[in-house]
Amino acid sequence: MFSKEESKKMRQEFWIFFGKRYPRKWLLYNTKIKDFSLKFSFDTKKAQVSFDVSSNEPIYREYYFEKLLSLKKLMEEDISNAIVFEENYILNNGKSTSRCYVQLDDVSIHNKNHWPQVFDFFNNEMSKFEAFFLEYEDFIKS
Repeated sequence: MFSKEESKKMRQEFWIFFGKRYPRKWLLYNTKIKDFSLKFSFDTKKAQVSFDVSSNEPIYREYYFEKLLSLKKLMEEDISNAIVFEENYILNNGKSTSRCYVQLDDVSIHNKNHWPQVFDFFNNEMSKFEAFFLEYEDFIKS
């Protein structure tokens, strides 16, 4: 078990090492769509790469989530057939978002032996998410 401070330090180390291993500018929040982003998530049980629609406005969230759902078959082909769509995904902080994601199970940010596997997962999967977004950006934005 780690204290809050130790956990925070390990999380910071992970992201620093990830950035050094893959020193590139990720798209992430630069989608030019309000409250629509690509995200890396890593906790003590799993790692995820996702599209998130985090607006507090239900109509806005529903609109973009439906757009993503309409692209489901293409996402399964281009990203992964294991992609998960959750309209009301609850984040660790208790907030709700709409999320389409791929997940790597049984990894922990507190276990440095898992980090290389997660680094590769993040790099491979986010590259697919970014390519998909750039291919269908006009449709998603419209």
